[in-house]
Order: sequence, then structure tokens, then C-alpha cells
Amino acid sequence: MRIVISEFMSLDGVVQAPGGPGEDTDGGFAHGGWTHPFFDPEVVGGAFDDALGKADALLFGRRTWQTMAGAWPERAGDPFADRMNAIRKYVVSDTLGDDKLTWENSTRIPGGEAVARIRELRAAEGGDLVVMGSSALVRTLLREGLVDELRLMIMPVLLGGGKKIFPDDGALRTLELVSTVTSGAGVNVCVYRPVAGA
Repeated sequence: MRIVISEFMSLDGVVQAPGGPGEDTDGGFAHGGWTHPFFDPEVVGGAFDDALGKADALLFGRRTWQTMAGAWPERAGDPFADRMNAIRKYVVSDTLGDDKLTWENSTRIPGGEAVARIRELRAAEGGDLVVMGSSALVRTLLREGLVDELRLMIMPVLLGGGKKIFPDDGALRTLELVSTVTSGAGVNVCVYRPVAGA
């Protein structure tokens, strides 16, 4: 399976709370829902449809999984929501009990086992394992060399601070720009892949 990261991102690299005001206020973040003025169904929505269409499973950190689990089940009847609800989901967490995995087809991966278990999933046959949000998890995956593709929806806004996905460990990681599409609202949907051996 390929591990594909799909993120809304500001020009200054922030991925925190793209969906709504109360989504994630850690660190006093006050711009929740910042993506809404830039979202369009064709380009930005199409990028998510494409990623989900190639996915065999989704991978989340605990907070993102809880946000999604609180939103998608009630939207049943919409084709995208039905796919989100039906697909296999993995959530990395030490604190979520298995009895709390109420979103259908969800499996918990204990945090201490995450890197090893994700390596096993990546080595298995199948389509993509797509990660949405989950900034701390994505940083770990990038640091461990476990990302096969980054799909970044880079929006023309500066947020001045917030959670980011890129490791700050001083390591050089070279990426290849595979494709880019620009929406009418100025969103650049960029697909990057790591350069082998770089």
C-alpha cells in the first residue's frame, strides 16, 4: 500500500483546524475553518474525491479521527460520506478504548506500535492508505520515511502560526512535483513524491 498524505495547508505551512472554529484550538489557535473561503467542489473537492477513490483505508491520529467520527456518520446518503463511513479506518491512539471506536470499520493502533504496524500495512498488498489531517502522525511518517505521496491543497492565506506537518529535525528530504492544478480561488493542489535515494 502507498501512504498518501492529503492536507489543507496555508502558505505558511499551517494545517490546524481547517474545518471549523471549535475543531482544534490548541495553542490559542483562533482561525478554525480558514479553508472555507477557498474551497470549491471541482478542484479542491475533486482532489479529495480522487484520493479517496484510490484508497483502500484511511489512517488517522486520535484527534482527527474523533473529529471525523463526529461528523461523517450523520451525513449518510451522500456518496462521499458513504465512502468515508464504509472504508477501513485505522486510528493511532494510546488513550482511545476499543469501546469508543463507534465509527464503523475503525481499528485502533496503539501509539507505541504505530511505526511498526504502519510499516506492515505499507508492505501489504492494496491501494492507498490515505492520511488526512493528523499533523503529529504525519510528522512521524515523514521522519520515518514512510510517505509515498503528499497531496497539498495550498491556500492563499497566512495564519501566523499553528500546527504543521513537516519535521524540524534538520534532515534534507527532496521531493518531486508530480502535478499541480490551480483553482479559481488561488488554491494550488500540488502532488509531491519523495525522490528515491535523495
